[in-house]
Amino acid sequence: MTDTLAAPATHALEVRHSRFLAHAAPVDAPAAAMAFIARASEPEATHNCWAWRIGQEYRSSDDGEPAGTGGRPILAAIDGQGCDRVAVVVTRWYGGIKLGAGGLVRAYGGTAAECLRLAERRPLVAMAALELACAFEDLGAVHVALAAHAAEKTGERFEADGAHLSLSLPAARVEALQARLRDATRDRVRFTTPVSVEIH
Repeated sequence: MTDTLAAPATHALEVRHSRFLAHAAPVDAPAAAMAFIARASEPEATHNCWAWRIGQEYRSSDDGEPAGTGGRPILAAIDGQGCDRVAVVVTRWYGGIKLGAGGLVRAYGGTAAECLRLAERRPLVAMAALELACAFEDLGAVHVALAAHAAEKTGERFEADGAHLSLSLPAARVEALQARLRDATRDRVRFTTPVSVEIH
């Protein structure tokens, strides 16, 4: 599983009198990524190159630098550092010496990679949501099983046929929890919705 950032991060680099400043932040949607890029970009700077990745979606921009020398190396840095749900802006103030295409790729990609490498991270975990129904007399056994599998109750209602629970837990633990609940209740527990998974 990949990581995202625990908090925004910055990193500065000077290459042959050009100043490069990377701003990186965790983002959970394309609109949030674009809003961060707008905030982090410096209007008076020479270029604000950027990239973001959210799962299979990604975008990048060279912002006037030669094609493929700004945005793409930043995106490669995001992927190379094993990050997801991250946006990075690398701002450049031109220092009077041309860096060439290779120099730009190294400067943009290197500034972004170092920013991400030094940033505080948190793992992205696939969380599953599911609902179950059980008889009142099985509630004790159900609660013991939930605690053992890091399952959190997100809702609970009691009806004539028993208790109905909404749960959230790491997706990797769903099958083990279902098996344990079937054993603990002699197969009386019912799973009333398909499992849905989101990355958190």
